[in-house]
Amino acid sequence: MSTATETKTVLKPLEDRVVVKTLEAEQTTASGLVIPDTAKEKPQEGEVLAVGPGRWDDEGENRIPLDVKVGDVVLYSKYGGTEVKYNNEEYLVLSARDLLAVIEK
Repeated sequence: MSTATETKTVLKPLEDRVVVKTLEAEQTTASGLVIPDTAKEKPQEGEVLAVGPGRWDDEGENRIPLDVKVGDVVLYSKYGGTEVKYNNEEYLVLSARDLLAVIEK
């Protein structure tokens, strides 16, 4: 049954994966120079949008939860993860081992 207000489909990561929305780096330098796309570094910072349930332990009996939660801003491996485009939005799906740190602001 369809309703007038459909909920937006959400990506739900499996195992020890997280879905991250990349945070773009500054577009200009401190002196006001605009940085062209060709000179930009690949972003390494993003906001966690979804967290998987964790991987199974060696006995296969218990899940090992992740150290991050939805809303955390994380620093991740420069070339880690898989870029995914879904509903015209770009996301990055990362394994927990590709996460380097949580940025506390």
